Amino acid sequence: MTTTALHLVCPHCATTNRVPASRLADSPNCGQCHQPLLTGKPLELTVDNAEQHISRNDIPVVVDFWAPWCGPCQMMTPAFSQAAAAMPTVRFTKINTQTETTLGQRFNIRSIPTLILFVGGREIQRQAGAMDTVSIQRWIVAGLEKTRQ
Repeated sequence: MTTTALHLVCPHCATTNRVPASRLADSPNCGQCHQPLLTGKPLELTVDNAEQHISRNDIPVVVDFWAPWCGPCQMMTPAFSQAAAAMPTVRFTKINTQTETTLGQRFNIRSIPTLILFVGGREIQRQAGAMDTVSIQRWIVAGLEKTRQ
């Protein structure tokens, strides 16, 4: 019997780890830095690490494109953090479009906040506008269901 192994990029040291899918619920640690691979907290992405986290993780990745001056972005921040805590096997990330302008352009961000769901490095869906915790979770689940069809 073979166990499916997933690649998880460590949110602390950016090492790509192979983890048996059956062990995700066991709070696996990074083989390099020994810190938790699934933190349940949003991770700030930059031009230096965005590609690795989006394309190398075998778990879904949600990116929140935001800016510090954006009122709706600030209002959504607690909801995004709560959704991350409730869905630890989804990597929640944030990209500050004010400091990471290249990434905002690369992903054709026209308004903020904008959420994009990636699975296997591919964009599955995007949503502009602030959402509450439950709406974020439902939006992710609906996107993941699309990939299973």
